[in-house]
Amino acid sequence: MVTTATTTTTTTSSPASSSPTSSSPTLSRYESQKRRDWNTFGQYLQNHRPPLPLSRCSGAHILEFLRYLDQFGKTKIHNNLCPFFGHPNPPAPCPCPLRQAWGSLDALIGRLRAAFEENGGQPENNPFGARAVRLYLKEVRDSQSKARGVSYEKKKRKRPLPGAVPPQPVPPLPPSSNY
Repeated sequence: MVTTATTTTTTTSSPASSSPTSSSPTLSRYESQKRRDWNTFGQYLQNHRPPLPLSRCSGAHILEFLRYLDQFGKTKIHNNLCPFFGHPNPPAPCPCPLRQAWGSLDALIGRLRAAFEENGGQPENNPFGARAVRLYLKEVRDSQSKARGVSYEKKKRKRPLPGAVPPQPVPPLPPSSNY
């Protein structure tokens, strides 16, 4: 039997503001995604057999979760024997599997790592920052780079030239008086 926890939030509003969302802050896209990812991971732990409390979760469980997510991937990853191995834009369809893209997994782990700590986890016990997870992400990045013919190189920050004057911030515009 699967049980889910629900949270009910009751907001009261004054007659002047009848919108129920007026008293709750609007979350950014990142915060919304982080909350959604955290809830998905929590559901995964509840459905785990046997159910797994967060306090017992390790890097191995995170890897299991990432492999589970692969079945919902939308990125074609060619295997070594595929004639399109290494081609970013193959000219014809092939039977290679759809998997989660490395960039999606990397961003997901970043959000879950932050959510873990925001939900009371200690940074030194964060399973999303485990060495095994970092190595897995590196392995996925390297294999997908070869399979898809796409290089995943870090963007290099532009360094100012020696002796160059750094750009000055633009001052804000004064308020408009067109009222």
